[in-house]
Parts: sequence; C-alpha cells; structure tokens
Amino acid sequence: MKLYRTRAAALLAAACLAGGLLLTGCHGQRRQAAFTVPDTFDTTRQYEITFWAKNDTNVRQTEIYRQAIEDFQALYPNITVTLRLYTDYGDIYNDVITNISTGTTPNVCITYPDHIATYLTGDNVVVPLDELFADEAYGLGGSALAFDSPAQGEIVPQFLEECRLNGHYYALPYMRSTEALYVNKTMVESLGYTLPDVPTWDFVWEVSEAAAATLGADGVYAVNGQEVLIPFIYKSTDNMMIQMLRQLDAGYSTAAGEIRLFNDTTRSLLLDIAAHTASGAFSTFKISGYPANFLNAGQCLFAVDSTAGSTWMGTDAPLVDIDPSEIVSFETAVRPVPQFDPEHPRMISQGPSVCIFNKDDPQEVLASWLFTQYLLTDQVQIAYSETEGYVPVTTTAQNDDAYLDYLARAGEDTDTHYQVKIDAVQLLLANLENTFTTPVFNGSTSLRDAAGQLIEDVTKGVRRDQTVDDAFIDQLYTDTAALYHLDSVSADGSTKADLGPLPATAVALLAALGAAWAGILGWAAAQALGRRRKNLPKR
Repeated sequence: MKLYRTRAAALLAAACLAGGLLLTGCHGQRRQAAFTVPDTFDTTRQYEITFWAKNDTNVRQTEIYRQAIEDFQALYPNITVTLRLYTDYGDIYNDVITNISTGTTPNVCITYPDHIATYLTGDNVVVPLDELFADEAYGLGGSALAFDSPAQGEIVPQFLEECRLNGHYYALPYMRSTEALYVNKTMVESLGYTLPDVPTWDFVWEVSEAAAATLGADGVYAVNGQEVLIPFIYKSTDNMMIQMLRQLDAGYSTAAGEIRLFNDTTRSLLLDIAAHTASGAFSTFKISGYPANFLNAGQCLFAVDSTAGSTWMGTDAPLVDIDPSEIVSFETAVRPVPQFDPEHPRMISQGPSVCIFNKDDPQEVLASWLFTQYLLTDQVQIAYSETEGYVPVTTTAQNDDAYLDYLARAGEDTDTHYQVKIDAVQLLLANLENTFTTPVFNGSTSLRDAAGQLIEDVTKGVRRDQTVDDAFIDQLYTDTAALYHLDSVSADGSTKADLGPLPATAVALLAALGAAWAGILGWAAAQALGRRRKNLPKR
C-alpha cells in the first residue's frame, strides 16, 4: 500500500509542478545575486570580456576601439577584450533583451539610458556603479589603477546625471552630442533673408515656405534651378517633437513616468507641421531620405541632424553618400535647432553611454569596470571625438592641450579639422547649460518612438491626401498609444498596470486545465483503490 501512496503522491507533485510551470514559465527570469565589489583584483587569473559597440561606416572609430583595447590589454595582460560591432543602437538593444533571459549578455555595452531602464526590469542584470565610483582602489581616479582615470568630479555633471536612474548610476557617459541646424546659407540669402545666430521656428518655416513657392510652371524651382527641393528636412522626428514641447514647457512625461504626450500643444504642433508639409516645405528622413544628401545636392535649405553627423554635411564634407558630380557649392552654416524663444534656447543632450552587465563572478565584473573606465581616459576620449562632432565627457579631455589645439585648427583641412564639424562641436560646448534630457523609465523608449511617430504619420497623411484635422489627430492619439502600449504604462513608469479581470477565454482555458488535472488525479486514485481491493483477503 505504501507503493500506491507513493505513486499517488508523485502524480500529485507532478501535477502541481506542471501547473506551476504553465503559470510561470513565460515570465520566469534567471535570478542573479547582486554584485559586490571585491577587495582586490585577482591579476593571477585570466578574464575574457565582450564589448558590444556601435559603428556606422566610419572606419576610424573602429580603429580607435581596437587601439583602445590593445592599449588596455597591454596594461592588463590577463584581460582579453572581444569587440562586437553593430550598425544600429536598436540592434544592440534587441540583442541584449534577447540575451538577458539566457544569461548571455555582453560584459560591457554601448547603450542609452532609455534602454538601460528596460534592462533593469531583470533581476540584478545591470551593475549599479555607485560603489565602484567610490572605491578607493579601483574607483574613478582609484589608486590601484594602471592608468589615469578621471575622478568623478572631472566628468561633466550634466552628462553624468543622464546616467542616473532610480537614484543610482548605471552607466558612464562615453560621448555627447546634440542636434544642429545645418543651413545652406547661400540659398537662404538668395531669397533675401539674413540668417540669425539663433533661428526661430517662425523664421525656418517662413524661409522654407518662400523657397517652396519658387516652383515654376515648368516644374523647376527658381531658388535652386532643379526639379527637386525639400526646403526643410528633419532627421530624428522624436527629437523634433520632444524639443518643441520642452521649448514650450508643454507636457511630455513626468519623472515618475506619467505619459503626457497626447496634449493640446502637441495637437497644435502637428496641425502646423501638416500645413507646412502640404505646401511642400517640410519632410522627414524616414519619408524622403537622409537630410545631408539633399543639402549637399542643393535640394534643401535647412537640415537638422546630430552634431555627430556633421562630417556628412556641406560642400566639402569628408563623408558623402551621393555622387561627387551631384554636390553643389554653397556656404554651410551651423546653428542651434530652431527655437520658440531664442533668448532661452533648449536643445536635447544625446550620445552613447557605457553600462556593465552583472555576472556570477565578481572578478569578471571588476575586469569589465576597469575596461569601461579606460574608455574615459583622455587619449581615447580625444581620439574618438575627433572622428565626428562629439564632445568628450570629461573636463580633463576638454581642457587638454591636444584637444584645444584640435579646436583651434578649424578649417585647416576638410578631414580631421573640417570647419563644419568643429563648428558643430563648438555649438554644443557653448550650450552645455542649455541642454536637457527626458525622464528615463521602463517605457520611455516606447514614448520616444511614439513622439516621432506622431510627426511621421501626420506627414504621411498629408502626402496621401488625407484630411489632417482634429478628428485625424484624435484617432492618431488612440492608435499611437495602443501601438506603443502607452496605455499600459503606469504612473511610476512600470508596465505592470492593472489589466483588469482575465478574459473569458483565459478563464475557460485555466478551468479546462484544472479539470484535466483533476481527472488525472481521480484516475490515479481510482487505480490505486482498485488494486488495493483486489489484493484484500477474501471472506
């Protein structure tokens, strides 16, 4: 009889385990202990760490990564760094999300705070850096380091603050940029306008409308003598909407993660953008193509792109995507993005940061931290910033004689010292106090995407001859909130909002599962009872 009881108990345990797996299997995560800083770094062991970084087609950036790794490994021969390059930050984000569940994340990763906020939904996935910052031996400026690491106070405070989430630092800033307005000054002046130091939205719209109005009956625009002209092209429409709202002190989101994007100011901006699209004065990168290509071909007056994209802008740009025969000659001016109040400019701060992923071995994490710090040394910071319109994130690099000499040689050539590139860098350096960032929370990446999608869909709607009015905007708000699941983001930025009662189909499924397991247990009990009776002595 003991055997039968054991079998029945085993069946019951199996049923409970299977039920538990059914309920939790889709949501289970690999649990990991919190990282603790080791007392010392064990240099007798060998470590292999992976570094995921982003690179487009600028081979110099790849060379700088490889040189930094080589120099670092010379200082720490027991640490091997493997570089994996991506062409898009979104691809890095997607791969990290995929690898979190399997515990195969990289050790060090180029990323953005919005992405880190999503990574943090895992269990001790990303290492909080506060204790590492302050560690006397291995922290920022630590005494046991084999290189000169910047102290925490030598990292530009605005840049470092961007890496602070939920009261802790989860990344180090690597490079910083902002957006700039690249202007075909020659064409603007040909229309009778004088380009101001800080252009307003009204100015940009007025000049763009004037340029679009030069279209002749023969299909040629008088302002450029070509059949193609898009006066104003914006590369990143999410930044466009975010900056417009910030400049107007309008809603976007709160620090706690409350979504405020879908407001009357946003509606007014969208209707205005629709009107300028209808006249042919405006388009976007996703719809028409890369702004630099139109600017360099004389088919655009105003192109907004990152300062990190400055090497693609202008007649003498060292990097181009169009045939050299298509490039026209013009004077390129670099200005802040359009403002509503030029006396109080507001521009977004952006650029990659570096985070460290937790591992079971604290020594491996410490090795990753050493390499991450090395990326902030003056040599690496200055070399990388010279490849694009980036600004070093440390005051030591910004004030280094080599960097100051680099800035002073603007216009000396059309490569390293390309005038437009250094003008873009100087733009950010002069406006550090005017930059801002948006609140970061789980869901802030989706909110950012939604902000840009509003502009994209309005622009597409106009081009498809749809009527863009209040009814159109109402439906757009509803569709966009649903598409990016913004209706399920709670006020604290989490995505664990109350979803209400289970659907009837889910209730029915769970009931069927319960009935099935009850039947299995009943069958097992009946079998056990039958065998017991069969073995009872006859009377």
